[in-house]
Amino acid sequence: QVQLVESGGGLAQPGHSLRLSCTTSGGVFNSALVGWFRQPPGKEREFVAAIAWNGGVEGTFYPEPPMQGRFTISRDLAKNTVWLQMNNLKPEDTAVYYCSAGEPSIVRSTNGWNYWGQGTQVTVSP
Repeated sequence: QVQLVESGGGLAQPGHSLRLSCTTSGGVFNSALVGWFRQPPGKEREFVAAIAWNGGVEGTFYPEPPMQGRFTISRDLAKNTVWLQMNNLKPEDTAVYYCSAGEPSIVRSTNGWNYWGQGTQVTVSP
């Protein structure tokens, strides 16, 4: 049973940084990718970034604007953890951030991801 547990969310001021963690267990090693999505209030869930996990897929899928250049995804296989470093936060980054794992055919779509965490709230406000 794959489990994904997010942490690190909270309240941040504009321009500040947060680092989200996703700790995995229970067989995520069988998943090709681990990713981050977010769901702003009243909006659909959207892709943030993804990174290869078991070597079945190469590379990193980077954030697109408006997150591009501010958000970075990284992993530590030994710690079974994926991080999302978020810098220069903006109020529009306010959302619930979800960790995901799977082998989606379209990485930037919510479809095809087999596993999801419970989400962690990020609120950016003065």
